[in-house]
Amino acid sequence: MQPFGYVEPRTRDEALRLAREHPDARFLAGGTTLVDLMKSGVMQPTLLIDVNRLPGLDAIGLTEDALAIGALARMSDVASHPGVREQAPGLSESLLVAASGQLRNMASIGGNLLQRTRCVYFRDRHFPCNKRVPGTGCSAIGGENRNLAVLGTSEHCIANYPGDFAVMLAALDGVVHLDGPSGARSVVAAGFHYLPGGTPEIETVVGAGEIVTGVTLPTGPLSRWSHYLKVRDRSSYEYASVSVAVAAEFAGDGTILDARLALGGLAAVPWRVAPAAALLAGRRPDDARALARLVEAALDGAHPQTGNAYKLPQARAAIGRALRTLADRHAEVRT
Repeated sequence: MQPFGYVEPRTRDEALRLAREHPDARFLAGGTTLVDLMKSGVMQPTLLIDVNRLPGLDAIGLTEDALAIGALARMSDVASHPGVREQAPGLSESLLVAASGQLRNMASIGGNLLQRTRCVYFRDRHFPCNKRVPGTGCSAIGGENRNLAVLGTSEHCIANYPGDFAVMLAALDGVVHLDGPSGARSVVAAGFHYLPGGTPEIETVVGAGEIVTGVTLPTGPLSRWSHYLKVRDRSSYEYASVSVAVAAEFAGDGTILDARLALGGLAAVPWRVAPAAALLAGRRPDDARALARLVEAALDGAHPQTGNAYKLPQARAAIGRALRTLADRHAEVRT
């Protein structure tokens, strides 16, 4: 690990000033991703700005029609919060299946949104990687790519986004809030992460000196009937090969009135499936034709590699399974 400085500002203005004065600095919250990457030499900040003492950024609040979560709220606190479990159960599920209990106690919501790929070539400096060193090539193309992306890739990078929370947040029409040199701004969660294209090193909309301050999402029938399914090699402390974030509003007879869908594990970014509402509205959850059209739309444009083509049939099964689980839960309440 390279030498670095450490400061602990007490106000947001002070933290933003320090970031502006030190372009190579990084904000530190839980540190569960950043410290690992510093140890391996992938990230080498000259200064760590510890934001854990900044006031007001760890709150979890609920209004009549929205849920607000501060960037410094810990994953475990958000997952267990009664308001989150009642108003957005899928969001709670997405946090509970991530990492381990110890890590969830440390990791922040803001840091979780910004976590970086687990591609072995990105994390090992001995291999070429366009995401780590632009222009050097992508070792995963033709290499070890079993866990990498089949959607949203480019000739420059096939790394996948590894998180869970951001996938559910995108499905639920969430918004990410930032602050920085140009003031506060908000970005829809589904547009927070960038596709790799020709610049895989640029992963999110976060600009120089900006900090994530929190997230919000609307609450209502869609958020209350939400579910997160994670398919992985083992049942604990493992990243998704495929995950499905689904939400639906049901009529009294179980017909779908509105729906949202996003996929994780198999894409370069949290993969929002925009046609889900149109394809499922007015349909029954067990409508095989509607489900087939939904799966086709979700996986349209997929480019599997030699090692990860298995993700396509896995995703087809997982989408149907997640929707059935949600419909069964609704049916239980109706009866």
